[in-house]
Amino acid sequence: MYQNSLDDKISAYIDSLFSGVGGSQQLFDLKEELAVNLKEKTMDYQTQGMDSEQAFKEAVISMGDLGGLVDDMRKLGQDTARQSLYSTMAARISSAGIVGGVLLTLFGIFVSAIIYFQDYSPMEAIGPGIFIVAGGALTAYSILTRETSKRYAMNKIRAAFYALSIGLILFSLFVSLITYFAEGEMYVAIASLMVFFLGGIGLFLFLILTETDRSKIKE
Repeated sequence: MYQNSLDDKISAYIDSLFSGVGGSQQLFDLKEELAVNLKEKTMDYQTQGMDSEQAFKEAVISMGDLGGLVDDMRKLGQDTARQSLYSTMAARISSAGIVGGVLLTLFGIFVSAIIYFQDYSPMEAIGPGIFIVAGGALTAYSILTRETSKRYAMNKIRAAFYALSIGLILFSLFVSLITYFAEGEMYVAIASLMVFFLGGIGLFLFLILTETDRSKIKE
């Protein structure tokens, strides 16, 4: 309950600080960074014995004068050419990541199929599946860091954690198959699956439950 209240308070403060500033990917990223810093400072002051209101006020004061940042974002919001260049470069990087991730995934699938139909052991055929794990994680990261007409790109650190969670889930399947064909025991394969799968699912659920609104409708 308190956590939601603090998040709402921080969001309202930052929104009011940048009210009237045109929306942009750079502004969205800056707001997220400021929100994280403000939250950390507030919680630090609370550990020093301050109540929630005083801790928040002290955190705001400790951030200093943000007028320069507001002016910079206001100018950027009016500079459509600069925004377009930034978005185009980011889109190209994201596109390259998506293409690379999909190709890695397909490469892993095709090589596994080739090995399997050459009458090698199932465990040898599963080996190239590691490319599927890497490709899936890279694709997820590249999609999440891609700005669209309706949503801003996700923070790169947060997107990396999403990619890690996807990678852990895929890796758990990879390891369980390797273990099953190596040991021939299903319970050993399930135990191998459980270790990485639970970590990946736990991280994924945490990220989903703490997700922020990236919609451009509010801007």
